Amino acid sequence: MTPQELRAFCLSFNAAVEDFPFNPEMSVFKVRGKLFALTNLDAMPLTVNLKCVPEDAIRLRGEYPGLIIPGYHMNKRHWNTVTVDGELPDRLVRELIEDSYDLVVAGLPRADRLRLDRP
Repeated sequence: MTPQELRAFCLSFNAAVEDFPFNPEMSVFKVRGKLFALTNLDAMPLTVNLKCVPEDAIRLRGEYPGLIIPGYHMNKRHWNTVTVDGELPDRLVRELIEDSYDLVVAGLPRADRLRLDRP
């Protein structure tokens, strides 16, 4: 997955926006003001921080050592840093991004979730 594909996929979700609250290099993808993905699209290797169910976070770290690690500068229980350099299948990376988005949406107030369901 290229940086451009990563950005496009993150922005493909309903109400997803890209923001730069930390610095111009750090892309923060949000839904209704809540972070679901954080990455420096120019970094080598390309990595992305993604929210994850704690049990899945631990399992994924065990299945993909070195490629999925505890979230860098994030709550290690709920966030993973995923290396997007071609070693992990793109399908898996997309699933992890979608799971992160879904977890954040599930935590939004009901009114915000309902607004997302409207066309």
